[in-house]
Order: sequence, then C-alpha cells, then structure tokens
Amino acid sequence: MKDLTKYFINGEWVMPSTQNSLVVKNPANEKPIATISLGTGKDIDLAVLAARNAFETFSNTSKDERLKLLNLLLEVYMDRYEEMAQAISQEMGAPISFSRRSQTDCGRGHIKATIDALTNYEFDTKLKTGHVYREPVGVCGFITPWNWPINQIACKVAPALATGCTMILKPSEIAPLSSHLFAEMMDQAGYKNGVFNLVDGLGPEVGAAISSHPDIDMVSFTGSTLAGIAVSKSAAETVKRVCLELGGKSPNIILDHDNYKVAIEKGVDHCFRNTGQSCNAPTRMIVPESRYEEAIEIAKEYAPSMKVGDPTDETVRIGPIVSGMHFDRVQNYIKTGIEEGARVVFGGLGKPKGLETGNYTKPTLFVDVEDDMAVVKEEIFGPVLCIQTYKDIDNAVDMANDTKYGLAAYVSGEEEIAHNLAHRLKAGMVSVNSIGQGYDCPFGGYKQSGNGRECGEFGFEDFLEVKTIAG
Repeated sequence: MKDLTKYFINGEWVMPSTQNSLVVKNPANEKPIATISLGTGKDIDLAVLAARNAFETFSNTSKDERLKLLNLLLEVYMDRYEEMAQAISQEMGAPISFSRRSQTDCGRGHIKATIDALTNYEFDTKLKTGHVYREPVGVCGFITPWNWPINQIACKVAPALATGCTMILKPSEIAPLSSHLFAEMMDQAGYKNGVFNLVDGLGPEVGAAISSHPDIDMVSFTGSTLAGIAVSKSAAETVKRVCLELGGKSPNIILDHDNYKVAIEKGVDHCFRNTGQSCNAPTRMIVPESRYEEAIEIAKEYAPSMKVGDPTDETVRIGPIVSGMHFDRVQNYIKTGIEEGARVVFGGLGKPKGLETGNYTKPTLFVDVEDDMAVVKEEIFGPVLCIQTYKDIDNAVDMANDTKYGLAAYVSGEEEIAHNLAHRLKAGMVSVNSIGQGYDCPFGGYKQSGNGRECGEFGFEDFLEVKTIAG
C-alpha cells in the first residue's frame, strides 16, 4: 500500500499540519491501495505562501524559458507514461487499455497542445493609442475530480505554467495516485520551488480554504454543479476569478440516414465508456419516432459487446464505479427509473453475475421514458442510457435543449443538415458524426455546465489579466 501522506509544498514533500489519514481503495476489489492525509486551512496557507513567493520570479520568466520547462515536463511524462496509466486504472477503475489509450493520453495531449499554443502566442498587442499586455493572473487554486484525473489536472496546470502563474492543486481524495505522481514529474522537470504545490483534502475543508483564500487570485474547479455553486459563493468575498467546468446531460440526436446502425452503436459505446463517468457523456439518445423500435434492437444487440470486468483485463471495456457511495447513487437512479415507469431493455439493478466483489454495475438501457423522469433530467454519472423519440427536427432540437445543462451535444446524419442543426443546440461543444475535438479545441459549456474554457490557446485566457498602457 502506498504511503501518500505527505504534501508537495515549496519543492519538498512535507508532513501535514494535522494527522488525519484516509485510506484509498481500489474500486475493482475494494482493497486498500494508499493512505493520504486530509489537509486543513493551515496546509493551504503554507502552500499559498510558497506559491506567492514563487510567483514573483516565475511570472517574469520569458516565453522561451517556459517553453523549455514544458518540453522537459512532456519528456518526463512520456518516460513515466505507463506508471500514470497503471495509477489511474488502480485509483478509479478505468480498464487498463482505456487508461493507456484515453485517460493517460490526456496528460500528454494537453501539455503538447499548450506547447504548440505558447509557441505562437503573443502576450502584447499594439493599438492606435497604446499597448494591450496580457499578464499572469497570479496564484491559482485548482480543485479537480476523480473521473478523468490527469486530464483535469493537465488542462489546468499546463496553461497556468505557460502563462507564468503559480498554483496549488487539491486533487480528488478518491483518486490521488495520479496527482502525486504528477507532482513528482513537476519536480523532475525542474520547476522551481513553489511553482506547483499539492495538498490533499476534502472539499468542505481544503476546497473551501482554496476558494476563499485572499491570496489566491483565481480558482478553477471541475465537478458537480452544486459543488461549483459552493465554490463560487466561497470565492465571492474576495472577488477572485472563478472558472467552472460542471455537469452535463448531453443529448445525442440521431437523424434518419444511411449510417443509422453505426450511429446507434457509437452512441451506446460513448455513453458507457469510462463506466459512464464523464460529464460530456451522450446519455440521452434522441431518435426518429419512425425508427424507434429499430434503435432499441440495435442498442440491445450492441450493448453486450461492452464487456464489464476486472480493469487489468486488456479485453474489458467497462470497469467498476469509482466508489461504494457512488455505486449506491447509480443504483438508486436505476431503481427510480424503474419505479417511474421506464422500461429496462438491457442491464438493470444489481451487479453483473460473477462480479459480486467490487463496485461493478450493469450498463443499463432505458426506453419508454418521459421527459420529466429523473433518469432523463438528472446527471447520473454512470453507464445509464435513455432512448427518446422525436417527431421532426424542430422537436429534436427542443428536446435536446430542454435541460439546465449545456456542456456537450452530438448529432449524426447527413453532413449539411447535421451541421445546421448543431448551430441550434445550446451546448459549448457539438460533435457531428462522432468526430471528436482535439486538445487544441476549447472545452466548456453553456448554462449550468459552467463558465470559461479550457484547452489549447483558449485555456490561456482564464489565466491572464489584460492591461492597457496608453501613450
């Protein structure tokens, strides 16, 4: 079992101010894999002091210096790529093949996209009456989730480093292995003391200490909408910048077209991927009324190919739910869906046969759903897909937009029609015909899915203050 009880502050692994240990378990077998310490406001104070002192120097480094360090970080990351893949698989249950191909690649992708963006980025612009300068916002506080751990760390840390900011990271207490490994990488790449700091802890204590701290200039949070609201309220007293990437209930509109079967199969695959634990998962499949029964049959036939099992098995497609608590939450949603009258055509309550140990759940398909059902309206964050029907395109758009969220949306069909429809959807990201966006594209959403954008050049904006010098 790993001992991760120390925090990374001012370039050193230090003991917490108060001993308060938490055992981290592998969701696949429910066995302990690590011990961390739950921090306090005192630990955040120390980290902020280190970051504030480091900012005086790091904010004045040249673009070339920051590019050199980012390239070194990328080299270190690639050297330890398999370590990261194994850590993510162990801590949150991602199948190892998926962890290598997608989860761990996010770290590489975000660092590389940041390097590419920084190479050509201009930090000052000359106008008619003066200059506009873009300067680092200051000390940043990052609060990141467990479902895509290194993804959300890298897409915050990399642009902060590129723009000359210093930072404090509070990773998820559920999945801390990847963040501690990343802290080692930062140290190995040669970043000066205090540029990057890590403190473990719970949201109501350490997260609140970060969002309310008067010497933290901006906070970037990824998580649930309710938690994001709490972060915003806590940050309001110090009027700091707040960037939020929150929940989603993403629609997937399937038009009547020649590749209908493929579109249905890809929709099921994408929804169940990462055990459904993705904020942008297409959890509402909206199909033509005339082809509803066909869609159900295609989905039912494809779903069994998404093999559930031990994440160490290279052939497994769906691993366990991240924790016992979250497993219960997903089960309660499935139970509620059944009680409200939705029909289960695949999956349902309970664990898959032969997987009684571990937080495994059955990937579930709901049909005959009503618009006001909880499984249609609320973010479940598990492998649960609802299939709905539309009468015409206007009806499909109305159904897609009938949500408090606006993170992502998906459209499959004839290219021109699909693109025209995409412009009508109230979502920050729309995928047409299963084309995924690159690491250089902005990630973020409308409405209660948050504010600000992450990734590539667009991710720089949240970390920069704009200064005008006239004359």
